[in-house]
Formats: sequence, C-alpha cells, structure tokens
Amino acid sequence: MKEYKVAILGATGAVGREMIKILEERNFPVADLIPLASARSAGTKLSFRGEALPVREACPDAFSGVDLVLGAAPNALAKEYAPHITAAGAVFVDNSSAFRMSPGVPLVIPEINPEDARLHRGIIANPNCSTIVALVAVNAVRRLSEILSMTVSTYQAVSGAGAGGPAELAEEVSALAAGRTVSPSVFPYQIAYNLIPQIGDFLENGYTAEEMKMQNEGRKILHLPSLRVSCTCVRVPVVRSHSISISLVTKEPVSAEAARAAIAAAPGCLLVDDPAQRKYPMPLDTSDQDLVYVGRIRRDIANENGLSLWCCGDQVRKGAATNAVQIAELLTH
Repeated sequence: MKEYKVAILGATGAVGREMIKILEERNFPVADLIPLASARSAGTKLSFRGEALPVREACPDAFSGVDLVLGAAPNALAKEYAPHITAAGAVFVDNSSAFRMSPGVPLVIPEINPEDARLHRGIIANPNCSTIVALVAVNAVRRLSEILSMTVSTYQAVSGAGAGGPAELAEEVSALAAGRTVSPSVFPYQIAYNLIPQIGDFLENGYTAEEMKMQNEGRKILHLPSLRVSCTCVRVPVVRSHSISISLVTKEPVSAEAARAAIAAAPGCLLVDDPAQRKYPMPLDTSDQDLVYVGRIRRDIANENGLSLWCCGDQVRKGAATNAVQIAELLTH
C-alpha cells in the first residue's frame, strides 16, 4: 500500500491533536507525519506511534514534498497557507470554514457524498460540526424521500469553543460552589447552570452565522439547493458532544418505523431508541467515539409529512477530526 507524507496544520490545538490520535487509531498509511503550528508552539513534542515528534513552525516552505495536509487552524491561517499547500502539490483537507461555500471546493461527509471528494482542485472542506452530526442522522431518511425542510435546535458543548470552554465551565462551577462571583471571558455570559442562545454573530435576518451554516452547508452536501432550514444554536453547560433536535419535512410521507429501520442500517449511525426502557442518545454516551447516536424518532404531529428525532455526536471527533481523516482515506482508494 502507498504511504503518504502528512502534515497537520494547527497540530497543537484540540482538533489537531485529535487528528493525530485518529490517524494512528485508523492505521492511516503515514510515511512521515509533520506537525505544524505557530512559532510559539514550535518545539512542542507530540506522540505518534510511540514516537515523540517535534512541532515545526508553519511557514510557506513547510509543505514541500507533502502529499496531504489536514487543517485544524483558524480561517485566517487556512486562507494564508492554502495557496502554498496547493502549489506544493498537496491536497488540503481543511476543517476551518474558510472554503466551505467556495465554488469548486467539495464539502464532504464521507457517509453522504464521498464521490464529491474526487472533484477537488487541491482543497476539500470539512463541514461545521453540527452540520455533520445532524446530516449523518437524517441522511438515511433522505434516501427514503427528499427532505424539503428542517427545523433544528442545537445544544452545543462548551468544548466547541476551544480548550478555554471546559476550563471556564469548571472554574465557574467551583467559584459558585464557594460563593464567589464569576467573570466570564470565553462566553458572553455565565455558562455554569445556564444556557446561552447565541453562537456566532447575529446577521440581518436575525439568525447567527452558526445557525445559517446548517442550511447553507446542508444544501451543498445533500445536493438539495432548495432545502430550507430554520436553526437555533444554543451553548449548554456540557463538556463534550453536541446534541441536536430535528423536525424534518419530506416530499413523501415516511413512517417512524421506516425511518427507524433505515437509520439503524445507516453508516455512521447507532440507533438508540427505546422510550419504554428510557434509552435515547445523550452526550455522555457519545463522547470520545465516532458514531452519531439517533433516537426519539416519532411522527411530527404538526405536519403529516414530518418526522422528529434527537441525535448526539462528538463534535471534536466525528464533527471535526475523524471526518477529516475519513476524507483523507477516500483519497487513498
């Protein structure tokens, strides 16, 4: 089997570290792994296959001879280095939002549209974490009947805001238990024992940028340009794994039983749907693994062609790092 020289751009962040872990877990054919980060992180050692690899400073010349770059860096750095990556002849699988809606850049969830990855011109975009979890959950229903619209509420873990999110939650819980006041810095308000119904900046239509990703990215991934999605994104005091409530409307009626059977057989999904036994997806159960758990599947009593369901998935793994590595795997076949 051919082996590949792989670079991780943003290797010292949470997603970059998870990418390295998953490359090893999935036995990706790596000939040489090059961790790249800022000058501040250069020299840090990261473990891969029992070896301590020194982090190198990212620079335009760092991609010479590289076959594949997995991006875990912010938008600005992704945009800065993308021309150098493609000029070096490498394929850039980017987890930032910099290129997701760019024409000619495939936006790929391997369980849904793997064929799109082959259409790349040097860059393949990884979707938003909530988009990945939600679409993996509903894709089996889409195969039974076209999805016309979705009403979605996301309940997003604090780790979705980076390493500072869980730290701030823990600090606030400790402070409040000791009777001290809290001073939020990562989030605009106290997150301990609270919900914050804003993720991303508000747009003119009253939705946030994060909320519009579900519709805009969903249309591109599912090849459904008329898909309508009304989304509300909420930050919740959960450390890891996003939870999502979805009510969808299909072109033809799909029974809850048919949807349940299709989801149970769908790649990337685990059906957890036994209300009588109080079995349903929860973020604690879905953390640190790659399946999207789906349950609470029922007919939407507000729409005769509607279904409602609940799903949970680890946004650091399947919602980011694992999906990127799966895209890379498509390129090796």
